[in-house]
Amino acid sequence: MTPREDADLTAAARIRRTALRLFAENGFAATSLRQIAATAGVSHALVRHHFGSKDGLRRAVDEDVLDHFDHAIAGLDPHAGQQDLLIAFGDATAQLFGADTVRRDYIRRSLLETGPLGAHLFTRLLDGTRTHLARLREKPTEQDDRWAAYQILFLILGPMLLEPVMQQTLPVPVFDPDVIADRSRANQALLRHGLLSGHR
Repeated sequence: MTPREDADLTAAARIRRTALRLFAENGFAATSLRQIAATAGVSHALVRHHFGSKDGLRRAVDEDVLDHFDHAIAGLDPHAGQQDLLIAFGDATAQLFGADTVRRDYIRRSLLETGPLGAHLFTRLLDGTRTHLARLREKPTEQDDRWAAYQILFLILGPMLLEPVMQQTLPVPVFDPDVIADRSRANQALLRHGLLSGHR
């Protein structure tokens, strides 16, 4: 690879990271390609060279987020039980996105914005979760096929979507490592014993 080609790839990554941050802060509709280019320190023409359009850049940002999601759950134990698997999905992604405020904010804004863009990201997350479940489980049932992927996304996305209001009820950040650990223990108790059993 030539130095120029390497610089182009570095610029593309910088553009994508800048778009991720600005989309998370301002929303997709309120963010222009020219604003992204100026913030990234590149020309508007270079943004179009790498991504073609604003929609193309949004797709690249989505793919980056989905790649991180896939990486977080790729190493899960295929021999874990159903309940342990649900917990492991939630824990792995909480650890990943807990350390990445920008991607977390992007997911939240994208899913809360009405329209096809948020629906597309959720569908991709759902499809990816189903794919990983098919890899990890030996004998899924019809009921599992319908709801297990949703249950996992409830665990993953719930704290992300509710973070702004949850934060007002907690003395430390929602994604503080100790809070994540406490939430994991609570999820384990809920899944293994139910909500009203009295187990801790």
